[in-house]
Amino acid sequence: MLNQRAKILLKTLVERYITEGQPVGSRSLSKFSGLDLSPATIRNVMADLEEMGFVTSPHTSAGRIPTHRGYRFFIDTLLVVQPLDIIEIHQLQDQLHPNNPSRLINSASQLLAELTRFAGVVVAPKRSSAVFRYIEFMALSAKRILLIIVTPEGDVQNRVLFTDKPYSQGELIEAANFINQNYAGCAIDEIRTRLQSELKQLRRDVTALMAAAIEAGDEAIRENSGTVVVAGERKLLDVHDLSSNMACLKKLFDLFERKTALLQLLEFSRKAEGVQIFIGDESGVVTLDEFSVVTAPYEVDGKIVGTVAVIGPTRMAYERVIPVVDITARLLSSALSQH
Repeated sequence: MLNQRAKILLKTLVERYITEGQPVGSRSLSKFSGLDLSPATIRNVMADLEEMGFVTSPHTSAGRIPTHRGYRFFIDTLLVVQPLDIIEIHQLQDQLHPNNPSRLINSASQLLAELTRFAGVVVAPKRSSAVFRYIEFMALSAKRILLIIVTPEGDVQNRVLFTDKPYSQGELIEAANFINQNYAGCAIDEIRTRLQSELKQLRRDVTALMAAAIEAGDEAIRENSGTVVVAGERKLLDVHDLSSNMACLKKLFDLFERKTALLQLLEFSRKAEGVQIFIGDESGVVTLDEFSVVTAPYEVDGKIVGTVAVIGPTRMAYERVIPVVDITARLLSSALSQH
């Protein structure tokens, strides 16, 4: 579609605009492209690129800026990705310890935000079957009991149970001890199949409490898996392209709060291999029309379980963001697989 001269000029224009944030004129293109072309020739090429939808002219400037289509062509055809150096990779490895998966997810989102200065996003793995390390019961009032569930990863989830009768502290300890001794580490789906026969060992008035605890524990653990963890949202306030459009940023922050549409986009990107880049309306999420999303799936033991992503302005240093997202996904995969 484009000859070599037009490709070089488009590449130069996108790179200068990403670096400077100002419309790029023919003088800059002549200086930085390395081409020996007259200003008139450059203007003619720019006119052709504008006609094809790769660049556009802001009303206030004679220079041009890339369109979403121009960014797409640049990324797919012209971009030269800069691999992270070995020191940066070691720093990432040091901060992604395999000791605690729940902390790994938060660490990964924070690392993405720190390294790119944009918002870092990680979709936590969904648990196919809820498992707990141990539970505790704590009486809140006569018929209200706090259920405390600790997962194998060290996460603590709380649920309030409303009971038909009051329970003594001795009864609560008895029920918790029975569950922890017989079911800790088992999948809750498995526990359900064992409840009917095994709970006959306890007094009938305690079995209802335990059955309610198992159901509430399953709900609590599943609710807190497959969630979207976002870090560095406030860094977007420091991006000049975005800080001048607070209405746009407010919609993005609302999206971070709701997370449903964002989760759908990131779940979709799990099905693709490697790094994916969504520019503007390519994401299918209206709120992200003025943003770019760079995503990569991560896996555990060879199975894709989630997605990491960076959300920032379309004017981002893709050659830097892409390897950061890629390496973070690979290191997160390695750390989680070691657990």
